[in-house]
Amino acid sequence: MGDYGDPPAATVDRVRAICTTLPEVHEEPAWVGTRWRVRTRTFAHVLDIAHDAPPVLASAAESVGPATIVAFRSTGDELDALRHAGPPYLYLGWGRNAVGLVLDHDTDWDEVAELVTESYCLLAPKKLSAQVVRPPEAG
Repeated sequence: MGDYGDPPAATVDRVRAICTTLPEVHEEPAWVGTRWRVRTRTFAHVLDIAHDAPPVLASAAESVGPATIVAFRSTGDELDALRHAGPPYLYLGWGRNAVGLVLDHDTDWDEVAELVTESYCLLAPKKLSAQVVRPPEAG
């Protein structure tokens, strides 16, 4: 898992609890942290970032300091809004639709579940995405 610190086990466990409810998901160590995939596509990735490491995320870390994040995929207006929202959201600087969310004591885990589930649905085959029960939208 590289030379960087691993994210806290309790945080990985909480994200794992969300991801493993989705069809045909598998977990694996990533270049740093832990990631969840549907087939060969990563839809969630928990990792620690600092001001200087991992280098690919160093500029994102500048805005929040050392942090544990979950990286996920988004699309459309939501992607644009999340990329420009500021902390606790981060534009990761890679991937056309990648966003990060800082995971800390203020984290809304229902929101994490919604974002990770939507990320899964973006990347999963339609047959699998159709099996996902999404919570009703608030409003």
